[in-house]
Formats: sequence, structure tokens, C-alpha cells
Amino acid sequence: MPSTFSLILRDNRIRIPTVTLVALAFTYASTAPYQSIIGINELGLSNGAYSALVFFSSIVNVTTSLTLGIWSDRLKERRPLVLGLSVAGMLGFGSIAIFHSPMVFIFSTLLLVPMSNSTYSLLFASLRARTNQMDRGQGAAITATVRALFSGSWALAPGLIGLYLVSSPSMTPAYGIAALASCTCFCLYFFFAPGNGSGGPAPDPVGFLASLKRIFVPHVLSRVIVMAMLFGLQRLNAMLLPLIITHAAGGTVVDVGFVAGLTALLEMPFMMMWGFAQRRFRSAHVLAFGALIYCVYLLLLGFAFAPWHVYALLLFNACGAAAILSVPITYLQDLIADRPGLGTSLISLNTFIGVGVSAGLFAFGTAITDYSGTAFVGAAAGLASIGVLLYLESGRRQARQLA
Repeated sequence: MPSTFSLILRDNRIRIPTVTLVALAFTYASTAPYQSIIGINELGLSNGAYSALVFFSSIVNVTTSLTLGIWSDRLKERRPLVLGLSVAGMLGFGSIAIFHSPMVFIFSTLLLVPMSNSTYSLLFASLRARTNQMDRGQGAAITATVRALFSGSWALAPGLIGLYLVSSPSMTPAYGIAALASCTCFCLYFFFAPGNGSGGPAPDPVGFLASLKRIFVPHVLSRVIVMAMLFGLQRLNAMLLPLIITHAAGGTVVDVGFVAGLTALLEMPFMMMWGFAQRRFRSAHVLAFGALIYCVYLLLLGFAFAPWHVYALLLFNACGAAAILSVPITYLQDLIADRPGLGTSLISLNTFIGVGVSAGLFAFGTAITDYSGTAFVGAAAGLASIGVLLYLESGRRQARQLA
């Protein structure tokens, strides 16, 4: 993919959002593995209180992403929004690191941290505003490559931070690292991105409610739900895999860490491969094929009864997950292609619904069978979702909608 990398490096309106996304990944990766440990073990939150906190913070995240996505489409410049959200990240992560207090943790996790997480959607909206001026396949390849670089940063950070904090009595310094990452995002956009984030003049202003209604058009909403079903498979695996490794496969937590790290690293080249495939094939067909591979992985995971079985499935896991995590970005943006901010904010909505889908599949599967059987339930749900996706994207269906 040398041509794609050269495009990223040459174009300032692609390069700066890309580098900022790599820095932003450290805010997620520095804190996500330790958030529950800090909230429950160190600060004494109950399991119920922590669950409620996570639920409501996800609502704040999707609301912020949708609101700012719609707003950003009415601006010629996304730079001030990125700067503002970076400040929210510095304050949110930094206050948790400095003030070891349950109230500060709840306030920051409920409001400031979800606002900071909305930077992800805005940066991809900036990229989309630029790639809208390119060939569709070329733009899709750039998006997939940038998402792969984000994953690479995500894979690198937890190990480095874990080594740094191995002898620390508290994990809150990880939030200090996240605050520094947010500061890096701020500096990148403040010093190196004047005029960045816009694909040209702002479009004619459209009312907030009029923009929001576009999400609930059946053509859009049905596809968002299908994308969420597929994303839910990846989240379901995140819940199941550690349990299958330590129960059915007889492995240890060390195996869990190795499998997670290796999968994240292997996702990078596969994401770039799927991006290259989008140059020649429709995003929906590429995603359907990648999701099918993931369904095969879940099916085989259900039969695993030794650690080496899980390691043998690494390529299936990484290949399928790479498609589910990267291809929907372009697919969802294409649903509202003329509004990069609104189209990209669908990613947050997709994540929100997908988390609910994974929780429902996990609850249903574990109620009727064991962890391995729940993997079979996930595979079946995935195959059904692929069928719905192909039906929605079929030429006959498209013709019927246009008639």
C-alpha cells in the first residue's frame, strides 16, 4: 500500500488527523484496561454503580458525537471542536490522575471523558471531508489504513503502560498518560492544523432536527442496525474469549493477554488488506466476506478445549475483526456522504447499539448454554446479519427502493 501511505504523508489535511488519531489511541488504551479496577477496587464503587456509570457515559458519548457531528457540518472548520474536546480530555483524564476521589472519577467518566472520546468521530469526519474529493476506492483505502494505524497504537500502549506501572500501588497514573496524549492532540491541531478539517466551504446550513431525521430514514437506520449487529459480534468475542480460554480451553490469564495483544497487532495488516479490497469491490461485499470469516472463527472457538486451539484461530480472529472494525467506517459515512460529520457520527451510534447487542447475545447464550455454546449463538446471529446485509444491498432491493 505504498501509494496510500504516500498520500497520507503528502496531504496535510490527511496527515494531521491521522497523527492525531494515533495520539488519541493512547487516551483509550491507557485507561480502558484499568477503568474498572480504579473505579471498583481503588475507589470503592459498587458493581451496580459502576455498571450504571458506564451505561450513562456511553449515552453521553453518542449524544455528543451526534450533536457535534451535525454541528461540524455547518462549520467551515472542525479545528475549534477538536481543540475543545482535547481540552475536555486533558481536564477529565488529568483530574482523575491528580484527585484520587470517587466524585471526581464519576464526574470525569460521566461527562469529560465521553466528550474527549467524541474526538474520534470528528477526526474521521475531517478525513472524510478530504477523501470526498478523491476516488471512492482510494478514499476507502486511506480510511482503512488510518484505522489500522489507530489499532497499532492501541496495541502498543497497554503493554508499555503496564510495564511502567508494574510496581505502582495505584493505576491512576495511567490517566495522567491519557491527559498527556490529549495535550498532544491539542498541540497537533493548534500548531500544525490551521485550516484543517474542512473539505471546502461549509454546506448550506441545515437545521439540527432536519439533520437528525436523516438518521431515522429507513434506508439509513436499517443499515446502521445491521452494522451494529456485526460490531456486536466483536464485542461478544471480547467478553467470551477470556472466559473460554480460562474455562473450556484450560488456559491462564497470561494466555488471555498474549491472545489479545497478538490479535491487535495482526489486525493492522488485515485492515490495510480490506482497505485495498475496497478499491475493487463494494464495501458491503467486502464486509460480508470479512464477517463470514469471523462467524467461522466464532464457530471454531466454540469447539476449543486447549490453549493451542485458541492460538491456532488467531489469523481467523484478526482477519474477521479487522473487517468488522474498519470497513463499516466507510460504509456508514457513505450512507450520508454529503454530510461528513453526521455520517461519521453514525460510528458512535453503531458502537452504542452494538454494545447492547453483544450484552443481549451474551445474556441469551449463557442462559441456555455455556460459554462455548454462546460462541455458536454469536456465529448464528452473525450469519443472519450477513444475510440481511446482502439482502439490503442487493440490486433488486435497490431498484425497489428507487421505484
